[in-house]
Amino acid sequence: MAPPKPTCVLAIALLLVASVNCTDFVRFTYQGSEGPQNWAKLSPGYSACSNGKSQSPIDIKVDGVVQDDTLTPLTRNYKSANATLVNHGFSIGVQFESESGTLDVDGKKYELKQFHFHTPSDHRVDGKQFAAELHLVHMAQDGTLAVVAILFKEGDSDSFVGKIQSKLGELAKETCSGDQVAHIPLGKLDNKLLRKNTRKYYRYVGSLTTPPCTENVSWSILGKVREISKEQVAALKAPLWGECKDNSRPVQSLNGRKVELYNELNQ
Repeated sequence: MAPPKPTCVLAIALLLVASVNCTDFVRFTYQGSEGPQNWAKLSPGYSACSNGKSQSPIDIKVDGVVQDDTLTPLTRNYKSANATLVNHGFSIGVQFESESGTLDVDGKKYELKQFHFHTPSDHRVDGKQFAAELHLVHMAQDGTLAVVAILFKEGDSDSFVGKIQSKLGELAKETCSGDQVAHIPLGKLDNKLLRKNTRKYYRYVGSLTTPPCTENVSWSILGKVREISKEQVAALKAPLWGECKDNSRPVQSLNGRKVELYNELNQ
């Protein structure tokens, strides 16, 4: 397959599927007629956003999670890689231009493709919504997806966000419309701050939290909540479309799914 044209970058970064065409992306937002309640009406390709039975995000009820002794530690072998900061309009993210490392989920390897932010958080814990959520998106050779989510509460500055914070100001000055992506080269980005040991995480099967709401995504939400400053949250919001400053999707029904817990202390 030939390298994607610049105008296709948004669709490919969003869907992470090699066969995506530029025309597959239809604009969506988080408010008004293009908001979450109407996503499925915007495009036939977004139908799962309303008729899917395993949708994300969810509200994790701690008392209802199931301790699963068969779960294994998340092994994340991330490394420095050339990266580009991108403004999709509906979210701020980082795309990797070269191999950036892998995630091992119960013996299956996934490659880190990109990460992006939601402010406030998509997922909730016992009804509590957090200041921000980082999604680390990985893909296996068979095309399946695994997302590691990191929750942030308002507090001190986060050291990793600090690495890109100065570039966020530049990104806010770039134009972004339709399927055109504003982008700022970051050079080599050291991802070691993202691979801290994880002693606790929640696991469930869900979907992408943005259209096309593709299902059968393996989610791992880390139990340790990190801190992010009010200024950093504002910097992440600044470049977004007006209807996407708050870019969290409403929580979805579990529909009988179970949320499993890995806790190193109980293994």
